[in-house]
Amino acid sequence: MDHTWVSTNVYEDLPPFAIHAGNDSDGDDIYVGRAYHNGDMLPCKVIPNKKQAYVAWGGEEHNKHDIEILTGHHYVWIPASFGSVPPHALRVGSTSDGEPLYVGRGHHAGSLTPGKVHPSHGCLYIPFGGQEVRLDNYEVLVRS
Repeated sequence: MDHTWVSTNVYEDLPPFAIHAGNDSDGDDIYVGRAYHNGDMLPCKVIPNKKQAYVAWGGEEHNKHDIEILTGHHYVWIPASFGSVPPHALRVGSTSDGEPLYVGRGHHAGSLTPGKVHPSHGCLYIPFGGQEVRLDNYEVLVRS
């Protein structure tokens, strides 16, 4: 296995080899994480400089403190759209009814923000500015 989820919280330092996902609109680095919310295991954006992590769920951005950070090597971001995921996409979690969720990232308001690819909804949802923002075109994290 070439990836590991490290249990931590937003107040701890990033573990070695954390996977960089993008940048907030102010330039702060964002990393790939995941967290539980309402029975779902969701991809989350982790912003170490702000000691914050967020998931997108139910139309809103939700703050999380206890998270897991993805670490490892040999990952690439592959373009996708409308809920599709390429072969070898990294399954990050699932909905409470068992639908797989994947980590994607997309451009919004001057940021490159990670979130959840929700295949049955046909999009990527990112947590941004207090809202769950829908993006039809995005990139998906894939093991290379």
